[in-house]
Amino acid sequence: MSRLIGKDNSGKGANRMLCIKQHFAFLLLILSLISWNARAQNFPVTFSHIYGITELEKKPEKIVSLSFSSHDNFLALGVTPDAIRYWYGNYEYGVWPWAEEKLGDKKPVVLRGSINIEQIALLDPDVIEATWSGITESQYELLSQIAPVVPPLKGNTAYSMRWDEMALTIGKIIGKENEAENQISAIQNRVLDVRLRHPQWEGKSAVVAFYSVGSPGAYGPSDLRPQFLSTLGFETPRAIADLAGGRNFTVPISAEDLSPLDADALLWFAVNESSLNSIRRLALRRSLNAHKQGREIYIPPLLTSSFSHASLLSLPYVLDELVPSLEKALDGDPSTIVRASQDARLSP
Repeated sequence: MSRLIGKDNSGKGANRMLCIKQHFAFLLLILSLISWNARAQNFPVTFSHIYGITELEKKPEKIVSLSFSSHDNFLALGVTPDAIRYWYGNYEYGVWPWAEEKLGDKKPVVLRGSINIEQIALLDPDVIEATWSGITESQYELLSQIAPVVPPLKGNTAYSMRWDEMALTIGKIIGKENEAENQISAIQNRVLDVRLRHPQWEGKSAVVAFYSVGSPGAYGPSDLRPQFLSTLGFETPRAIADLAGGRNFTVPISAEDLSPLDADALLWFAVNESSLNSIRRLALRRSLNAHKQGREIYIPPLLTSSFSHASLLSLPYVLDELVPSLEKALDGDPSTIVRASQDARLSP
């Protein structure tokens, strides 16, 4: 690492890191001041969102969470929703291992498949959380007849809310905004530490790719997965950003032209063995520089899911598991083995 840093004799690297330190120090100072001066959260609270404005007159007791991953944030803050939205995985209540301890012996209703207005009405909730649910405006209008609904906040699209913005919103819904801020700050401190220890990552390109429905694809820069990588200093390549067009959170990639995936770090998400096999069979994958230089990183199912949940409970696991692979892939030595990729038979 010191050898790579030492190549920058112009002082630009030092100036860049100083800017990063100042930027993060400012953010952390703001968070600490908010927490220090915080008083008990009062209701009513108001949310400006993509479909209008929602007001919660009092702290809700019965909560329906329609987001595919927000139950993690509720659990992190000590609240179990009465109903949660099932996403995927072989877990009875849709709660993955990093959050099972927080669930304990609670047994929330599990909402499977598309949104069922009747089923939700029968639950008689005080609030319906839907920040990462994909609900349409017409669904919002129908659900609002049952209880106040909190969809993606203003300035976002269906699945573009940042992880910290979602966590803070959950905190505000249940009257625990200050606790949410503290947990967000703890994760941001870890991210800052990783970023400062790896200045060589600054400005490097990273692609989060996958194989689904018969073809490869990648996540655009508005998706929470590349967003989180950006906090570590990485950037989404222009080719992917252009394909995404600023609003699409995923983009299809032709198996006959994988060049948009060629980045300093190519992360392959796989939800199961079938998707991994499909990645292995991509004939042109071995022509990518990322492959030939050992910069592909296989993201196994549990890490894929924790990365995709991007919650207060899952992101510490992401940092534990991902950072060592990034260090090996980007050490400048193509012979360095990225263990997860080798075990998945994706190495050169």
